[in-house]
Amino acid sequence: MVTKRFTKMENKSADDLVFGKAAHPVEYGFDVKLGVGEVVPNIKVAPAEGSETSVEGMVATTKNIAFSACDRAAAIGLPTLQIEQEHVAQQTKSREISEKTTAVQVEQLEQFHDKYGAKASLMSTVADIREEDMGGLRGSDFDVAMDESFEACAENGASILCVETIGGKVVSDYGISRGDIRAILYGIGLLGSIDMEYMWTKISDIASKYSYCVPGGDTDCAQANTAMFLAGGLTSKNVSHTLAAVARAISGARSLVAVEAGAVGPLKDCGYENPIVKAVAGVPICAEGKNATCAHSDLMGNLAAAVVDCWSNESVYNREEMGGPTTGVWLQSLGYECALMNTATKINKAEDLRDMYTLADKYRDPQALVLAYDNAYRIGEAIVAEGEDIYLRARAAGLEGISIINEAVDAKKLYLTRFERDSLDSAQKTIEQLPEDKDKFAKACIKRYSRKVKEHDPSQYEL
Repeated sequence: MVTKRFTKMENKSADDLVFGKAAHPVEYGFDVKLGVGEVVPNIKVAPAEGSETSVEGMVATTKNIAFSACDRAAAIGLPTLQIEQEHVAQQTKSREISEKTTAVQVEQLEQFHDKYGAKASLMSTVADIREEDMGGLRGSDFDVAMDESFEACAENGASILCVETIGGKVVSDYGISRGDIRAILYGIGLLGSIDMEYMWTKISDIASKYSYCVPGGDTDCAQANTAMFLAGGLTSKNVSHTLAAVARAISGARSLVAVEAGAVGPLKDCGYENPIVKAVAGVPICAEGKNATCAHSDLMGNLAAAVVDCWSNESVYNREEMGGPTTGVWLQSLGYECALMNTATKINKAEDLRDMYTLADKYRDPQALVLAYDNAYRIGEAIVAEGEDIYLRARAAGLEGISIINEAVDAKKLYLTRFERDSLDSAQKTIEQLPEDKDKFAKACIKRYSRKVKEHDPSQYEL
């Protein structure tokens, strides 16, 4: 259960936000300390296609990934290495595979740590295999399998437990595809927050049993990232970019729930909303951006690094490139970016580099604008002002995101097409007219979307 709601900012000002430093540092794994001045690389590699068909295949490919990461880290002199094992569904569904793949990677990292004196850690991201319309979110066989996978990972040495929860996705998908901000607010802000509390209470309890393991954090990959991917590049009109930006602001309130339920960071890398959560809660964060182009494109690749503590790629298949195994190739890219940030810190230029990262992308797109560290702080302030109410704070975050975009447009720093202008104005009008009572909002949404979204089951959220 949630033991607290954030009603004040853990950072005194936006300028307190910078890469490598967090108000509440965290220790885990083999001597890793995050948030105390060093940005560490997080390498994420997906098992080779076909390896997921057997236990032996999964163990072999995960061992190869870890070996390749440790080999390249030693070769280029990385002081710290973090591997993320982002589960495929077969991994989470099988406790045996969860156990063995975790153990074999931890073994490689321990050898790396003992041989070279380098710091090392493993982030285990269990797959959310639940489906709202197929067995449900709570108490289903898939829900139980996830619990067992978290336990297996922690028992076998995982340093960090993470997940990408899907609560509310069936409704937010409907809203994103139709430009319906009410559905987005309901799906991400209310349903997502409720499901987060359910999941993260369990995850935090599991991690607390092991001294080397911490409950890391979540990401709204299932919802806000869906909006971001569908919005696409500057020439795409599949989904409004302003609507995607507002969805991202709302997701900051949702992802904060993990911390309120015991997560201590690092928050998972593909949560582009993480700067908002860091601004509020002061926990270290993972992030991805320009080194995630192996899997997707975004419009904020530099800006995403501005306040990061653990810099990551996005999943890439385990195979050979001209420069060697993909694990080593992408880790080297990450490691050099971290070296740049850490050097800037050592020569007292961290704030300068942070600002350059930010300004490189801040006005490229509304989605980047709302995540610039100064604006992330503003959205955080809007959240804590309504901190006790998960609906009102998500609503406030959305409205603050809209204000930030409008101010940039008025200052002629950001330009919107007619499509984007109309989408933003429509979203603002809709949100402002919504009830200021959570129960009234929930009741109206249940009536509206239970008919439109057949997969949605309000009882899975105790509504």
